[in-house]
Amino acid sequence: MPIRALFNLPDGVHFINCATRGPFSKSVAQAGISAIEGFTPAIHQIKPDDFFEGAWVVRQLFSELVHNPDFERVAIIPSVSYGMAVVAQNLHRKPNLQAGQHILLTGEEFPSDVYAWERVVKELSLGIKTVTMPEGDTITETWNTQILEAITSQTALVVVPHVHWQSGIKFDLETISQRAKAVGALLVIDGTQSVGALDFDLQKIQPDALICAAYKWLMGPYSMGLAYFGSFFDEGIPLEESWMGRQESNLFYKLTEYQSSYRPKAYRYNVGEHSHFIQMPMLAAALREKLAWQPARIQAHCADLWRTIVPQLTKKGIVLAPESSRAHHLIGLRLPEGTDILKVQQQLAESKVIVAARGQSIRVSPHLYNTPADMNALVAAL
Repeated sequence: MPIRALFNLPDGVHFINCATRGPFSKSVAQAGISAIEGFTPAIHQIKPDDFFEGAWVVRQLFSELVHNPDFERVAIIPSVSYGMAVVAQNLHRKPNLQAGQHILLTGEEFPSDVYAWERVVKELSLGIKTVTMPEGDTITETWNTQILEAITSQTALVVVPHVHWQSGIKFDLETISQRAKAVGALLVIDGTQSVGALDFDLQKIQPDALICAAYKWLMGPYSMGLAYFGSFFDEGIPLEESWMGRQESNLFYKLTEYQSSYRPKAYRYNVGEHSHFIQMPMLAAALREKLAWQPARIQAHCADLWRTIVPQLTKKGIVLAPESSRAHHLIGLRLPEGTDILKVQQQLAESKVIVAARGQSIRVSPHLYNTPADMNALVAAL
């Protein structure tokens, strides 16, 4: 069965915008409907363990997707900003942290990866160092080189995405990780615009934290996310003192025998009320689909979609990063100088070509459900 048939996408609409919001597949939608319909009739059968089991399943599925051997290091979070706030909350615990050191960021990054540090740099007398996107024909190579050069003994924390959320440019995470470890810096990766569509090998990259929203390339519900927290965070300080994060919290008859110790590893970082009886089954269904589809298949399909239209885009004066240096599921099309980006997006929408205006580019983000007809409609509308 073609993947497009697994979605209730409207006829005549060319939705090439998964980077803004991934559509629910029919199975994900049905998981939510079934959870709603079954909740009240079975409410008298809810057991204490039911508050925990859905999250255990999701943590295992996500771990399989990112090649994480220890699912106890995964937490259920509501957003990327929540996950970044956990990092900020614990930064003072970093060994050998010194006033005057800096947090290293990439330029034009999504606000959740930027705002998280404003308060903590003041409290700890740290600085912010931003490596902006370079100009020229070798943007990816130059940008990665500049990031590596900027990681020094004065770097306390490196915050970098897998791919840039506007352009799709890929960052060399393995080399960046090696450099961060060599100088004793923590590494936090925002995987929101990659995990689920582009392979992420946690064992090779070895970040201290990987933080992902669930509603884009994981194609799950909004207001849910997943985060991996490495050993640095094992004895850390959570944002919330949730009762569910403590030992024996599944023994409801003992809840007033208050526990001072947390459940192990990342469990303390779960958002309060993380059971999500309606949304958790939807996220589980979405993760199972991502595992079945496989990121390599998604990348290959998207590469084929682009291959036929790139020459036509180039003739129109549209610039995109070289194929070797970008992902295929998310690409920023830089339009000719002086183009009104918002107006272009609006006129594309009038032609039922749904993309996003981001910075000075039109961001196009296809998936398995897209076809050559969608990409040809994009070229025609442009």
